[in-house]
Amino acid sequence: MLFMSDHINIKGLRLVTRVGVPEEERAIPQSVEVNVTITLSKTFKGFDDKLEHTIDYYRVSQKLREVASQGERRLIETLAEELAAAVVAFEGVCAVTLEVEKFILADCGSVSVVITRAREHD
Repeated sequence: MLFMSDHINIKGLRLVTRVGVPEEERAIPQSVEVNVTITLSKTFKGFDDKLEHTIDYYRVSQKLREVASQGERRLIETLAEELAAAVVAFEGVCAVTLEVEKFILADCGSVSVVITRAREHD
């Protein structure tokens, strides 16, 4: 049996959030970037060029912005978990791999965490 898996990628999505271990760092909103790979529960074949047959990546991006903007977190790992949970909640999503990049260290492009989460089957 041939395994097929189709993905939607959202790359370099900038989110505004409050994250950091020191309280001073969380006091000021900062930008992080996320790269999201959404694995669909079905292939693109048969989508018939209709949005309702796929995942609306604009709605996903808006949900990610909403989650990031709420509250504050000490760890980007926590933010990654919350963002991944928001994506797998979308109907038609089988799994998500999500990278959160934070631009905090001097002389370093970014620090990031990467997680993969799958929809739990009922």
